[in-house]
Amino acid sequence: MRLLHTSDWHLGRSFHRENLIDAQAAFIDHLIDTIRAERIDVVVVSGDLYDRALPPLDAVRLFGEALRRIRDTGARAVLISGNHDSMVRLGYATELIDASGVHVRSSLECVGEPVLIDDAHGPVAFYGIPYLEPEIARHHWRLTERGHPAVLGHAMQRVRSDLATRPAGTRSVVLSHAFVSGAEPSDSERDISVGGAAHVPASVFDGADYTALGHLHGRQRMTDTVRYSGSPLAYSFSEEHHVKGCWILDLDASGLASAAFAEAPVPRPIARISGRIDDLLTAPRWERYTDHWLQITLTDPIRPVFPMDRLRERFPHALSLGFAPDEDRARDDRTWTRRVADRSGPDLAMDFIDWARGAPPTDEERRLVRTAFEEVRMREATR
Repeated sequence: MRLLHTSDWHLGRSFHRENLIDAQAAFIDHLIDTIRAERIDVVVVSGDLYDRALPPLDAVRLFGEALRRIRDTGARAVLISGNHDSMVRLGYATELIDASGVHVRSSLECVGEPVLIDDAHGPVAFYGIPYLEPEIARHHWRLTERGHPAVLGHAMQRVRSDLATRPAGTRSVVLSHAFVSGAEPSDSERDISVGGAAHVPASVFDGADYTALGHLHGRQRMTDTVRYSGSPLAYSFSEEHHVKGCWILDLDASGLASAAFAEAPVPRPIARISGRIDDLLTAPRWERYTDHWLQITLTDPIRPVFPMDRLRERFPHALSLGFAPDEDRARDDRTWTRRVADRSGPDLAMDFIDWARGAPPTDEERRLVRTAFEEVRMREATR
């Protein structure tokens, strides 16, 4: 049996206000091409199908189209909900959808109940473990211990108990949306530490022939049989060096036989660059970034005027701008109360201009500030 492991589609997500729906649609095109070219039997999607519990309509349409096109290839699909998804909404009409060969597992009740798919060597049991909110799962299963390790450990006990009742030689694939200890996170994953310890050991999945993980956005191999596919697109600048794609896996009669990574197309490369604005706008070495989505950090000692407008003349896809002067200004260690003592309103306003821009106000700006404060004072006096 040949599997394709993907996760964290986050349909409906934007990237610094850039709508990614076209890029996500292009990924679905690539996914379908890969399924056909690699003769995939089963597609497993390990959570965060949408970016939020109430996704926009274009994301819902794209998701429905993706499932239809997967089935048109002849492949089956097994999917779970992630921490960005709504378990209840994704679980709607599960029994009817199952009949089509698309199997969505997004409830606590289904944990430990496999989707059984046969190949030439016999059955393969696919166990979907959706993202488990620790306190909800703890109360549902009446557990005494708190945290992700406790609830995921219990979920895997249910998996092993069911697997023990299956015929000898039954192979198993577990889908889970979790943070495994030792894995590398990025800036675009939502924190799941509320409710107890967030990390779980890879050993919790012992006994499964393969564990298809979701949640972290970089591809990672925790063990030979426990892997993250990562997200198909970059969703933060911390992912600038990620290679995106999906795992292609072969199961033989004894379990996992091989694994290879199939790279996905990049809609637009991303990068983080820094320097002084004049150098960024003129130096030839920055030319290769003109087609990138960029996070730019300016190191000028004084904040330039209208920096983003100027930068976008050369870098039209600049999305984020920061300011980190490379020449430290003298620090004032006095408390805020001491710093503002005996300072007038206009003086405080001009101090703010100096702090925000990195340069003191001009004489004209000083005049305007003082005039504005004087007008306010006069209005207050005549009330």
